[in-house]
Amino acid sequence: MLSVTDHTREKAGLRYIYPVLSRRSGGLSIGINLNTNNACNWRCIYCQVPGLSRGGAPMVNFELMGKELRQFLGDVIHGSFYERESVPHELRCIRDIAISGNGEPTTSNDFHEVTKLIALVLAEFGLLGQTRQVLISNGSRVGQPNVRKGLRKLAENQGEVWFKVDSVTPTGIVNINQGRGNNTATLKRLATCAALCPIWIQSCFFMYKKKLPPDYEINMYLDFLKAVKTRAIPLQGVMLYGIARPSMQPGADELERLPEAWFEALAEQIQNIGINITFNP
Repeated sequence: MLSVTDHTREKAGLRYIYPVLSRRSGGLSIGINLNTNNACNWRCIYCQVPGLSRGGAPMVNFELMGKELRQFLGDVIHGSFYERESVPHELRCIRDIAISGNGEPTTSNDFHEVTKLIALVLAEFGLLGQTRQVLISNGSRVGQPNVRKGLRKLAENQGEVWFKVDSVTPTGIVNINQGRGNNTATLKRLATCAALCPIWIQSCFFMYKKKLPPDYEINMYLDFLKAVKTRAIPLQGVMLYGIARPSMQPGADELERLPEAWFEALAEQIQNIGINITFNP
């Protein structure tokens, strides 16, 4: 049975394709997992991937991926998928095809070709231009030619990017994402991505060791969003969300969900900047 708290990649018994009932999408999201080796160039403290390692995605078996996507779409549209998984009637719709999975998908050298394959299969089912395509990414590789080509292909097919920004301070990025960066570098990558494809910022917030996110971190985050607005970087909006599934990373037992009132207060500050906002505490 599918639920919004279970994003198990092996749910469908397939290598590349997995179903998710998404809180943010409000329905069925069909995931494309390029990082079948559980490898990522970041290691976010809230990540639910077990056995996560540092690295990039392996080569894609396009024949298998195409076969699995066609098989799964056929089961959802013409088969008994919803009944078998006891999906509530209000969620029985394909909201998006999400290139996400068990690591950073743009570490795949095949990323551009994957976007082409998805478009091809959606066209076969009459879904191209009707079903949203989403790339969920930390944005670290938007400067790579292969990634840029893939982003252009996504945009061509009414796709969008959910660009991860959990912190814009060097300390916060290290502590939360175990990556490198700062507000200037993140702003540059965001602008590059937004020039190629419609983009949302997605940000995860949580309590750590019984403490709320530091005021300094939040103030820097808000200043970053003001800079996005000032520089007229095209942005669809900001998605705020909290932890809904248990982390599989070291330090997971120190994470707790934030009160909804905390998210409401931050959402109001973002709206005052003039940016659209959605949130799922």
